Amino acid sequence: MKPLGLDRENALVFWLVILFTALLFLSNYWSLGNVPLVAFILYMTGVVILSFLRLDLSLYLLMAAVMFLDQYPVPGFVTMTEELSYFSNLKEISYIPFFEAGMVSPAEIHLIAIVLSTLLQLILRVNVIMKPIPVFLPFLGFLGAIIFSVLRGLKGGGDFMVSLWEIRALFYLSIIFVTVPHIISSKQQVVTLVWIFITGTVFKSLQGIKRFIELGFTTGGLDVLTNHEDAVFIVTILLLLIGFMVFGVRNGQRRFILISMLFMMLGFYVAQRRAAYASMIVSVALLILLLPAVKRMQFLKFFIPTVVVLLVYGAAFWNSNSTLAGPVQTLKSGFEKPSLETNARDYYSNLYREFENYNLAYTVAKNPVWGVGFGKRYEQPIPLAQIRFSLKDYIPHNQIFWIIVKTGTVGFLAFWFFFNAFVAKSVRLFMRVDDPYFKALLLMISLAVINQMVVSFFDLQLTYYRNMLYLGCLMALVPSIEYIWDKEGKDHKKNEEEAGDEDQ
Repeated sequence: MKPLGLDRENALVFWLVILFTALLFLSNYWSLGNVPLVAFILYMTGVVILSFLRLDLSLYLLMAAVMFLDQYPVPGFVTMTEELSYFSNLKEISYIPFFEAGMVSPAEIHLIAIVLSTLLQLILRVNVIMKPIPVFLPFLGFLGAIIFSVLRGLKGGGDFMVSLWEIRALFYLSIIFVTVPHIISSKQQVVTLVWIFITGTVFKSLQGIKRFIELGFTTGGLDVLTNHEDAVFIVTILLLLIGFMVFGVRNGQRRFILISMLFMMLGFYVAQRRAAYASMIVSVALLILLLPAVKRMQFLKFFIPTVVVLLVYGAAFWNSNSTLAGPVQTLKSGFEKPSLETNARDYYSNLYREFENYNLAYTVAKNPVWGVGFGKRYEQPIPLAQIRFSLKDYIPHNQIFWIIVKTGTVGFLAFWFFFNAFVAKSVRLFMRVDDPYFKALLLMISLAVINQMVVSFFDLQLTYYRNMLYLGCLMALVPSIEYIWDKEGKDHKKNEEEAGDEDQ
């Protein structure tokens, strides 16, 4: 390559340009000018190559897709973030020619590339650093319970494809939980990931606001203007901002969140998720309990006046049906039964869930120890109304009850043992580190798990891909933060010893 003026470092770039040029012409010829298909081929090829060249950049790209794109369409709207079909099987994507074997999604191809690259680099001991997986034994118990319940369901006549749909998101969480710690080994990498989480959440809020404006500053009678999970993400960013403020973090992320807070709050409102209101209240209450005494008092001086203002606002609009009363009415419907005459939507929604929960309890009573297994319907002594969800007979709204229905008492205990052990681990690290940024982030991660569980008690969440990839990535940052903190502590101690030797 020397005649071309290329050395070993930039020769790789040259060959990549040749490769992508060839792919561009070949895919364009093969697809008869199908531009979206050509772009898809080039993108996925780039993703695979990037995963083996710069694993951290590939992870950033994956999490950006998780935060910015959609798994499901928002009814009544057509957007590119959903039409890209990033989380759909290849055979279901409109711009890809149908083939029966296309049972994998672009997100899964990306995830597989990251996992294979991580394994290879761990074996070769290059670019990545192996770190212990937190609460590994409880994690194995959780994963084992899921696998056992799949096998139990199939043995009992369950549907294999349905079982895959049921556990897919939980396996995403498991994979990313054990993979990401080895990739993230510096504070800058952590900060970059958090930027992706923040900007993605703000983007989805703006997307919801745009729809709100298009409908004449109303919800237009639609159930939601964003995806269900977007409200959950907004709560976690709010918790992060509180952590930044309490621990005195003054950086670009804090400033950006403060500037964007009005947009996120409006995005939270147009999401119209009652479960997210409940999870936010629980998360903030637990945040107060977790704060050190001095920080708690400082926070309460700001928080109590805010609560007073919110109570006055709530009292003023408790019986109002105006647009400004929207958040109050959403919260109100969680405390008292909606009236059929004034709020038919929430009335029937609550009634459906009550029937559904009765059916789940009935199923658990018949299969208390091992559950029915994945891929099998839960019992329905009370027939349920038809809704726009093809798996409604397998996956209920209350996904905490869903776990015990599918895995029984044994699996239910394994599920909670894993997540409780993780939160305990995260909180212990939160109490040990004294870096303000890491303290704020660890506080958010600990509460994000609880936030997710509260939402999952009321709504479909544990089977949503974006939720589980986001939560899994947050959880995976805990061992990375511990490694970075311990390394910085050792380096600091070493520098002090060297300085002492020089003084002598």
